[in-house]
Amino acid sequence: MRTGMIARKLGMTRIFAEDGRHIPVTVLKVDNCQVVAQRTVEKDGYCAIQVGIGSPKVKNMPKAMRGHFAKAKVEPKARLREFRVGADYLQEVGAEITVDHFIPGQFVDVSGTSIGKGFAGAMKRHGFSGLRASHGVSTSHRSLGSTGQCQYPGKVFKGKKMAGHMGDRRVTTQNLEVVATDGARGLVMIKGAVPGSKGNYVELRDALKKSLPERTVEEPPAKGILAEDGGPSEEPALEVAASEEVASTEAPAEGAEAVAKG
Repeated sequence: MRTGMIARKLGMTRIFAEDGRHIPVTVLKVDNCQVVAQRTVEKDGYCAIQVGIGSPKVKNMPKAMRGHFAKAKVEPKARLREFRVGADYLQEVGAEITVDHFIPGQFVDVSGTSIGKGFAGAMKRHGFSGLRASHGVSTSHRSLGSTGQCQYPGKVFKGKKMAGHMGDRRVTTQNLEVVATDGARGLVMIKGAVPGSKGNYVELRDALKKSLPERTVEEPPAKGILAEDGGPSEEPALEVAASEEVASTEAPAEGAEAVAKG
């Protein structure tokens, strides 16, 4: 399991593909995303790394947090998040995670705080159809309707969909495609909408329900599966040809020995 990263949402724009397709994308800014701390099995009971991003005002930061960053010898960060990783993917404290961590065509899961809508009715919050818009309804067309039963049980069950606070909660959108990355400016273009308003911080992880492309795996490819350029390797074919050639040269010799013995 690889680590994730933190990014700042800048807004939405569009990209035109080579074939002329129009792709709406959300632009995310990655500004000096660094590893601040490690969590190991021996010390903490699990493997994870703490990642930070942003440049806050140091005077507004608690003294405990200043000591935390001073111990790690890392500049103070505006946001901190922990990402569970495998033991093979632990990174050193101070290492920078760039946008090259994700490649175009890869799928990611994005987590963030959704835009707050305030107090909303049942039609907007849960998609209720409302009451009749003709006879029999008086100034209550968008009301919720009945919420309970008669004398028995005589109450409203917990979890009933009703009017209330909408938005401003943690949301994870899965299987969003990475369209493009810009390493020079630290930008990641994600296809579609990302939870949160402009300026909010979001978390990017490898998609749980999609397989990783070969180039994102930080391990050497298996021999004969992929070459360094991403294409198929020719070494197995050469080995097979060499073995067939040896077999063909040895066969007549064995036959000749059999004739001589006979």
